[in-house]
Amino acid sequence: MEIVELKVEMVCIHEKRLRKCLSKLKGIEKVEVDTSCQKVVVTGYTHKNKILKAIRRVGLKADFWSAQNELLNAYVSANYTSLRFNPFNFF
Repeated sequence: MEIVELKVEMVCIHEKRLRKCLSKLKGIEKVEVDTSCQKVVVTGYTHKNKILKAIRRVGLKADFWSAQNELLNAYVSANYTSLRFNPFNFF
């Protein structure tokens, strides 16, 4: 059993198309999609290059997930949480 993590540039409407193309591959047991991080986790017995090729064939831009993506997502989420609007701080 192999776990493949991918970064897929998509919005919510692409999730259905992504799941449909991955369901056609043999050996895939579970697909987890996180649209906010643009991360897809595929669990199964299919080779990771076949999974990547299937996603790209559908027209989505995809690449393997790296440690750099984790750092970028942590940095972005930390900055957005610190920029919350507080109506009582005028100065």
